[in-house]
Amino acid sequence: MYKNLYHKTPLISSKSIQRLFYKMECDQPSFSFKIRGMEKLCRYHLEKGVKRFVASSGGNAGYSLAYVGQQLGLEISVIVPSTTSSYMIDKIISLGAKVEISGDVWDEANIRALEIADKTSAVFVSPFDDPLLWDGHSTIIDECKIQMKKPDRLVVSVGGGGLLCGIIEGLKRNHWLDVKITTVETTGAASFYESWHAQKVIELKEINTIANTLGAKKITERALSLAKEIDIKPVLVSDEDAVNASQLFYKETSKKVEPACGAALSIPFLYPESFENNDRVLVIVCGGANTPNHQLIC
Repeated sequence: MYKNLYHKTPLISSKSIQRLFYKMECDQPSFSFKIRGMEKLCRYHLEKGVKRFVASSGGNAGYSLAYVGQQLGLEISVIVPSTTSSYMIDKIISLGAKVEISGDVWDEANIRALEIADKTSAVFVSPFDDPLLWDGHSTIIDECKIQMKKPDRLVVSVGGGGLLCGIIEGLKRNHWLDVKITTVETTGAASFYESWHAQKVIELKEINTIANTLGAKKITERALSLAKEIDIKPVLVSDEDAVNASQLFYKETSKKVEPACGAALSIPFLYPESFENNDRVLVIVCGGANTPNHQLIC
């Protein structure tokens, strides 16, 4: 029996806001929740004898895949868009993965990754659209069930929807479906927000946000389908809100997270009126490896 590469992360209570709890996915070895799904996916294919993987990523998925690949002895290639920082690219390469830059947004990098996978024997790895990823991410709720009383509301950032799928699957498995969810995106990456209000998957014309790891023009259809099974409230915040919340979180915990994670944190920090009195609120601190100091300035 192998030992998981991902960690059972701490759940801590806020020092500044009563009845607010943080699930600290920023404490993962790859600094984000992404490692959970990537490990699940890689081990599944490795058992079938596959050792070559190619992924499209804005950063965190690729970094987590590279980490898992390094630990399991896999050959990893990551296709990133030109908006990916050199800081993040260097981090992925440092784990032994190959990196190719293609396109200006993640969706264009994804097309290139699919082409490579089609021409080779590599497994294509989506950063968010795969049941294996969702199953891996769902373990977050398994841990929360042990660590705390059931929250009244859960707050989570949404990019392509992989984490949201995992969260809802975990809530279903643990009989927590009456937990209300607030999904948070920045205004320049509102693919879930727009899709929810249209009740169909909407493809954005462009991505324009500092929280570039939320930058999928189109969410996975599964996220919209699962969201219909739960009391969900999609909200939008500004880039400034996301950065300010990241700064406030750092002051409280000494942990750096990306603005993509700061989007979720901005709700309890900046908009506490969003919650009813005495609500027990759980924020998924999804983390992020792309956190050089300058990213905490907007």
